[in-house]
Amino acid sequence: MTESKKLNLYVLSDSVGETAFKLAQAVMAQFPHVETTYIRYPFMHTEKQINEVVQKASEDGGIVIHTIVTKGLAQQIHQACQLNHVVDFDLLSPLLAEITKTTGEEPTHEAGAIHHLNEKYFDRISAMEFAVLYDDGKDPKGFLEADVVLLGPSRTSKTPLSLFLAGKNLKVANLPLVPQAHIPEELWKVDRKKIIGLTNDVEVLNNIRRERMIAYGLNPDTTYSNVDEIKNELKFAQDLYDKLGCMVINVAHKSIEETATLILEHLGLDDYQPNLTKTSK
Repeated sequence: MTESKKLNLYVLSDSVGETAFKLAQAVMAQFPHVETTYIRYPFMHTEKQINEVVQKASEDGGIVIHTIVTKGLAQQIHQACQLNHVVDFDLLSPLLAEITKTTGEEPTHEAGAIHHLNEKYFDRISAMEFAVLYDDGKDPKGFLEADVVLLGPSRTSKTPLSLFLAGKNLKVANLPLVPQAHIPEELWKVDRKKIIGLTNDVEVLNNIRRERMIAYGLNPDTTYSNVDEIKNELKFAQDLYDKLGCMVINVAHKSIEETATLILEHLGLDDYQPNLTKTSK
């Protein structure tokens, strides 16, 4: 049986090094019989660090690959590798040079710039987690941290609306309203502008609830779908909205997107740009 060949790949970066590592993996996937060891060196910034890594690569016949954008650092790596007879591959500089030549624009030479683009993604994930954590009034403390608090009787689109707004990087908490139910103290401490009261037409809500019960294989004619009960719930909700002095939206004939647009406009966030320094607990 043929002994598998071994290769040490030294993966260098002036940031976290994910780009170089993923590319190295993609290349080595084409060589299934080569036993590859990836030796990663993120956050490379000094000549001393470079020389130490290149020396190790020289000793074991390894190959150096890197995605260095810090000005002058890639050239230092190349020179050190030449002096030590080490093969090196600069994965970014040739393309950067060609783009500069084509566009006339100079690169920023900012290490890890791609991760700034991804901060919005991580903010959105945090907002989604917040919406799930504080869905259906699970923890009233969330009202004090939320960008938006949605109130409404059952089947007024609170949860899907919460998730849609979370996709806009807004932290949303919601509370289902049931007559005579306790209203958390925290709600009265929230800025009224952040509170949105959702309501619906009696007939529309009756149909939605009946269809919901049928979908569960249950009798559609229950207290949950009773017209008088629905009227009672809507009145209870409206009375609370009046006390709070909050914005009220009838979602009867509106899509989630339409309702969300009204909320964003109300908050002055129709061109919402998240504060990337804000985090969710």
